[in-house]
Amino acid sequence: MIILNVTYKCKPGRRDAFLEAIRAEGIDAACRAEAGNIKYDYYRPIDGSNELLLVEKWQDAEVLAAHGKQPHLARLGEIKAEFVDDTVIEKYVV
Repeated sequence: MIILNVTYKCKPGRRDAFLEAIRAEGIDAACRAEAGNIKYDYYRPIDGSNELLLVEKWQDAEVLAAHGKQPHLARLGEIKAEFVDDTVIEKYVV
């Protein structure tokens, strides 16, 4: 199993709008529906910061590679350009 902790460092005041855009486009639902996806959930910190944490769990490297080629993931990249200043990805292989 592969676990990704993706921290989006959003532009000031844009975190909630970023999450709303992801949900409005159905990106989160499309990722959850992919073969080999175990978990795909967003979390907001309680301190009100501009960060948004995405926790992803994938069956193996093959399905994660296929995920990276999905059109909804390309759309996420376009949305990020408007709302996000930086992205930090931590990868764990279990």
